[in-house]
Amino acid sequence: METIFDITAFGAIGDGETDCTDAIQQALDAAGEVKGAVLVPPGRYRVGTLTVPAGVHIKGDHAWAFRRPGTSILEPADENQPCLLDISGGIGCTISGLSLEGNHMGQHMHGILLYHDDYNGGGTEDTPTIEDCKVNNFSGDAVHLEHVWCFSLRHCMLSHCGGSGLFVDGWDGFVLDNWFSGNKGAGFLGGPTVNSITATGNRVEWNTAGGFCLQNGNSMNITGNYFDRSGGPGLRLCAKDDQQLDTICVTGNIFYRSGAGDCSDPPEDMLNSAHIRMEGCINCTVSANAFRMGENDGGGGTRGPESVFVIRHLKDCVFSANAVSSGSANNVFLDKGEHQGEVILQNNVGNPTGNADNIFPHFD
Repeated sequence: METIFDITAFGAIGDGETDCTDAIQQALDAAGEVKGAVLVPPGRYRVGTLTVPAGVHIKGDHAWAFRRPGTSILEPADENQPCLLDISGGIGCTISGLSLEGNHMGQHMHGILLYHDDYNGGGTEDTPTIEDCKVNNFSGDAVHLEHVWCFSLRHCMLSHCGGSGLFVDGWDGFVLDNWFSGNKGAGFLGGPTVNSITATGNRVEWNTAGGFCLQNGNSMNITGNYFDRSGGPGLRLCAKDDQQLDTICVTGNIFYRSGAGDCSDPPEDMLNSAHIRMEGCINCTVSANAFRMGENDGGGGTRGPESVFVIRHLKDCVFSANAVSSGSANNVFLDKGEHQGEVILQNNVGNPTGNADNIFPHFD
């Protein structure tokens, strides 16, 4: 029984001009019948929206670099299509080794899209794996997972999109060893609910709205990431309306040159000139992180941030053992008050005030 399907056998031509939608969809559908694999040989293939079936592995030749795509390239054929790959029904699918190039077409086109009308809309864990892919230059988000349940995003570059690198509304995800670079939105943007996420070893740089920006959810581990030159905070944990962010561990990260605005001017809201901004958080710990301020590569641009931490409306949160001596232009902690419970600040070394416990200024 045949289980591996080469798209060129179905008539796909990687010349960058031929519309290969029907040919590649036929290969995907054939693989879907046997839970097989689809091979995308080196070439540039123009396609409309492709639907990835359950249990299919679509794979190409990795070989991408920061300033160029790899050799197995998919790009949109129609500026009005919603996305390049639709994995909404692709339970257990894997996408690996592809370069998805959006060419800034359309108004809000995503690279990879998973969408259900409501949570658990797929009826079971979606469990897609996206790995070793470059998803670049889309007018929307590079990867948009709306009402997702269980996913893995590993060793990908999600960059230079009009939206965010990754959008997640859902839960149970691994975000590991990725590169979020130069997006107009956030590197990682959370929707109405983001629960049970492990984000480790990511490089998050030059994203205009901020590095990781989350508004509601719980049980997240944000460990060992590198945040550089975010337009807003490197990490923005700000609950929206009456929601809250609960049980989040932020450990062992490096934050550099956050709160840059558009680089030439600081952000309009100066509370975003911070490495970490936290509002409406409960039962969170921020420990053993290192912070450094700075300006653009080669000098110039906004130097900052103003504050290492901006905090408001917290309950039972701990900030300890962080290195802050070269972290900000003015404040270590900028406290906006309204706390609902205990906030412990201890052993944060390098505070310019010389107080190891970081007794911080209070601003109403």
